[in-house]
Amino acid sequence: MRTSTIKDVAERAQVSLKTVSRVINHEPSVHERTRERVLKAIEELNYRPDLSARSLRSAKAYALGLVYDNPNPYYIISVQNGALSVCREMGFGLQIHPCDSNSPHLANELRDLVRRSRLAGLVLAPPMSEQPELIEYLAAAKIPFVRIISAAADPQDGYPCVYVDDRDAAYDITEHLIQLGHQRIGFLWGGKQHRSSPERFKGYEEALHDYGIELDPELIVEGDFSFDDGFRGARKLLALKDRPTAIFGSNDEIAAGVLAAARSAGMEVPYELSIAGFEDSPFSKQSWPALTTARQATEDIARAATRALIAQLRKDDDSVEAAQGFSPELVVRGSTAPPKTRG
Repeated sequence: MRTSTIKDVAERAQVSLKTVSRVINHEPSVHERTRERVLKAIEELNYRPDLSARSLRSAKAYALGLVYDNPNPYYIISVQNGALSVCREMGFGLQIHPCDSNSPHLANELRDLVRRSRLAGLVLAPPMSEQPELIEYLAAAKIPFVRIISAAADPQDGYPCVYVDDRDAAYDITEHLIQLGHQRIGFLWGGKQHRSSPERFKGYEEALHDYGIELDPELIVEGDFSFDDGFRGARKLLALKDRPTAIFGSNDEIAAGVLAAARSAGMEVPYELSIAGFEDSPFSKQSWPALTTARQATEDIARAATRALIAQLRKDDDSVEAAQGFSPELVVRGSTAPPKTRG
């Protein structure tokens, strides 16, 4: 079966090839009735623009890059889905590029990626998005980008971003545990190369301070955003003579590891140990009991970052769009309850 071409669309809609091109590129200079006629022809013919060929024919690039380094597969899938949905809607291609955020050659790698693949710009996920030297390099190389970062407010540093207020959400989770009656609350870190880790710790620390609870270094364990580190960290905390009555894991994978450690120790959750996570990934819903967590709208965050990048590309000047902020929301489930009175 022959694939439909842009010429077929133009003939069906009774317009010029240039008009079809303007509609595909979402240019505003097309009458609404004409736009509707072209879109109807595109749908009827099941026409799909060849984005790579379009980039080669034009001085413009019509594909974006999504750059990430994250061990959490649920986060990666959500970010990809969010960015891809906007690219499809706006007529852009998307190239997924996993990389090593600790590589000394990362800046050159991304520069070469943009040039080799003719990318119009980059959506940067953490932790690359939070590396000042990399950001300055990309800006100096005139590579358009938008960052997804963890921050309590717009950093107003001159570089475009979408920010997530992890600190406020971590405060809410810790406050929830305190209001249930918990005084000894363990905290398990995620990877420190991600700014979300210190931001979530700050929220935990501030909530303890506001409720007059002294921060106990013995209840804080460093690790990574993984099930295994959650399990190991929980085993360490549960071996303490004065063990915690609640544990806050920096993400849901960590919290699921805590749940496994509690069960291996014969503890009943939530009555002998309350557990909370972060992000509202499938781990939180599939665990039993389901995990109290903070719902992070990862797909919406990725969509906002991708829209911001495309808006930046379509401007005639270098002005930066106002940063958009997201605040994860507390979701209370069956893994948290008032602490059991010790006999």
